Amino acid sequence: MPHTRFTREFRDEAVRLALTSGRSRRAIAEDLGVGLSTLRSWLDRRREHEIDAPPEERQEDMATELKRLRRENEILRQEREILKRATAFFAKEGSR
Repeated sequence: MPHTRFTREFRDEAVRLALTSGRSRRAIAEDLGVGLSTLRSWLDRRREHEIDAPPEERQEDMATELKRLRRENEILRQEREILKRATAFFAKEGSR
């Protein structure tokens, strides 16, 4: 089987279709004449690229989300500490 090279525009359009069309990736790959594993690798590359260099609008969203998650994480740590103390207290009370 010969190795086919696809243009960047073709790959970008295939990824856009896979992300927005609502159709299965298998169907999109078949319609475009590419292998499912090829389409998956393009999607993976796109995801990796967005993680490494997110668009400007997503950076603000990510900063807000990070702040929210840090607050939530601190609350959960405090709740866990309270539960540890309560468990120790009730275990000591129950042994009397």
